[in-house]
Amino acid sequence: MGVSDFAMQLKQGTKKSHTMAENTGFVRQFLKGVVNEMNYRQLVANFYFIYQALESEMNHLKDDPYVGPLRLNGLDRKDALIKDLDWFYGTEWKDTIRPTEQAQRYVARIHEVAHESPRLLVGHHYTRYMGDLSGGQILKGIAKNAMGLSDRGLDFYEFPEITDKKGFKESYRSVLNTMLPCDQADVDAIIVEANYAFRLNMYMFDEIDGDAGKSMWQLAKQGLLNILGELIISKRYR
Repeated sequence: MGVSDFAMQLKQGTKKSHTMAENTGFVRQFLKGVVNEMNYRQLVANFYFIYQALESEMNHLKDDPYVGPLRLNGLDRKDALIKDLDWFYGTEWKDTIRPTEQAQRYVARIHEVAHESPRLLVGHHYTRYMGDLSGGQILKGIAKNAMGLSDRGLDFYEFPEITDKKGFKESYRSVLNTMLPCDQADVDAIIVEANYAFRLNMYMFDEIDGDAGKSMWQLAKQGLLNILGELIISKRYR
């Protein structure tokens, strides 16, 4: 069962997109410690809608052979984001926050693949949670210092149930390699979707940063728009 090097293929197949996401203006400035609190508040709000969509669909698909094995304890971010929203927006945050246009696009794609081809949800799950686990502590420190936070407003970066992040990520990769009933065609389609997930993140970052056209230009310049063609191919696996 499965493709034994699925995790490695997924990592290598998204490497360029990962690098490009890290080089959006919003992320570059963040890593330099330049954090606009208004923009950051909007990012937290957008993440709430994105993780709410992803985690609700994961729960609905708990018996799906591709999705179910990835429902690992300690990953869910929605409750942590609620705590952060309460800090940044106050207790009436539900009446205040709205997703940006690109966040809505991201959410719509999550629901679309969950309903039409659940296995592609694996690409979104990998892109979000593995990134959160890998860079979370660094980003937490930057956000804390840049905005003068104490312990509030940073719950998104905390994984209290995951005490050994390196070991957990190894377990996650093992699930990808051994517990999902993938063939190579599935792996290829999921890699295409994971690249699209990275692109949706880039669109959102640039929208928040006030430069919504930047991601499309960068992608065109580096030839990654051929992924759009591959997305059409991936439909055959739905």
